[in-house]
Amino acid sequence: TNTGDRCGTCVFICMTKEEEDMSKTIDVAKYLIYAYEQMSNSRFETQELKLQKLMYFAQRESFALTGAPLFSSDFEGWVHGPVLVELRYFFEQSYVPYDGDSSSLSETDKYIIESVINKYSQYDAWYLRNLSHEELSWKNSRNGLNDSEVGNKIISKEDIKKDAEKVRVYDHQYDMYLDEFDDFNEEVYLAG
Repeated sequence: TNTGDRCGTCVFICMTKEEEDMSKTIDVAKYLIYAYEQMSNSRFETQELKLQKLMYFAQRESFALTGAPLFSSDFEGWVHGPVLVELRYFFEQSYVPYDGDSSSLSETDKYIIESVINKYSQYDAWYLRNLSHEELSWKNSRNGLNDSEVGNKIISKEDIKKDAEKVRVYDHQYDMYLDEFDDFNEEVYLAG
């Protein structure tokens, strides 16, 4: 019975970690919608496709800026681009607007999300979908599949990191790219 107890405890601990990971992803999504509405002065509506793509670009931007993921959930390579399964039907099932409590989000997390909103909010969902189709990470997850074939292969975080290498990081607060700052030091930035 001890072996059974240990397995039960392990399952409980693993589920708790999964729930924490999912909670962070949902917090990012809620804050992303909130920031979108605040910065664009318009409603986000229930645009799941746009949400999914903005979440992907937020993850990529996080790798570009910090070298680490914004959240630990994995994207899958679906027909219309990267998808977080836990956000599928988000607006129909579990969406409660951001209420000001984002204790799981750091100031850096919020900065990354706001930068993505500043950079991509003006585009419609299909334009963002097409942008996501240019990403190496999505293309790699679709290897062996035709354009309309259903797929659910996990998009490698290492591939997203590679996509992040081509990102020119934009500072929405100063309205300029980081490498445009006079005192920008790439070695410090990359180490940082």
